[in-house]
Amino acid sequence: MKQMSRRERLQAAVARRPVDRVPYAVWRHFPRVDRNPAGLAQATLRFHERYGSDFIKITPTGGYAVEAWGCVEGDVERPDGHRPCARCAVRQPDDWKTIRPLDPTTAPGWAQHLEVIVRMGFDRRIGDAPVLPTLFSPLSLARKLSGDRLAADLREHPSTVKDALEAIAETVIRFADLALTEGVSGIFYSIQAASRSLFTEAQYAEFGEAHDRRVLESVRSRSILTIVHGHGDRLMFDRLARLPGDAWNWDDRAAGPSLADGQALVPGAVIGGLDQWRTLRDGTPEQAEAEVRDAVAQTSGLGLVVGPGCVLPSGTPDPNVAAVVKALGGPLTRVPGASV
Repeated sequence: MKQMSRRERLQAAVARRPVDRVPYAVWRHFPRVDRNPAGLAQATLRFHERYGSDFIKITPTGGYAVEAWGCVEGDVERPDGHRPCARCAVRQPDDWKTIRPLDPTTAPGWAQHLEVIVRMGFDRRIGDAPVLPTLFSPLSLARKLSGDRLAADLREHPSTVKDALEAIAETVIRFADLALTEGVSGIFYSIQAASRSLFTEAQYAEFGEAHDRRVLESVRSRSILTIVHGHGDRLMFDRLARLPGDAWNWDDRAAGPSLADGQALVPGAVIGGLDQWRTLRDGTPEQAEAEVRDAVAQTSGLGLVVGPGCVLPSGTPDPNVAAVVKALGGPLTRVPGASV
């Protein structure tokens, strides 16, 4: 088989057609520089130059999308590289009424994410890799805005929260449109609210799923790669599998379902196979290679993008990630300061 471009390889995986080599991707936070658009763009490009992923995920600060509504991100970094909010915007029920649609070109956080896209747009290091910004689902952002009080507010003040969710969804859709206009190839859509550890299935169905469909449908005609990322454990995977996407990513090793079981439910590609904590951070190159082989065996190498279940933790050893790339026949380049 002749060599494919990264885009061709990913599109073949989505269609479950044979590929010249199984595609892969890795991504991470860059907490030392991610509050600066130029710094984040360069760190993301150096990381891509090192590992040669088949798509590039832009991973901004964890609170980029809630800053303009009043959340204050802390300075303490979690092991995965994100910084949780130190002060939430919604601290009482009436605070939901302050959540209004934003203009992403000027709103803090959103505007910086757009600037990263612009700064990356013409860099030769991107090559033929699709670039995907990270968007969070409206219900996920509502939880970032309010912390642990969200579940109670959904029960006691549902109409007020619903109005806020409409405003959040409108802002996410506006951002997605702007990002695609700037030239990104698709979106990485993170749903942190389809977990039974956080919400009941009825709550997600009422407050989350309709907005997720609305956002994903808004990009469907322009996105060549829409990734639905299910974050957390006890996922409502059957609901996630029915959303309009091209590829599904979740923590198949730690949370389940397995890649094989997940692939039986989704119409496109599955992204996973690598345990980012036990294997990539704490394991050995040999263990990483074994997970690659197992992922390929589960799927027969069709409809598969090998990747982690979420961001790589800080301090992940370079040899473990490099072993994944070598096992799949991908390109590796020595780049100063580009390791995880």
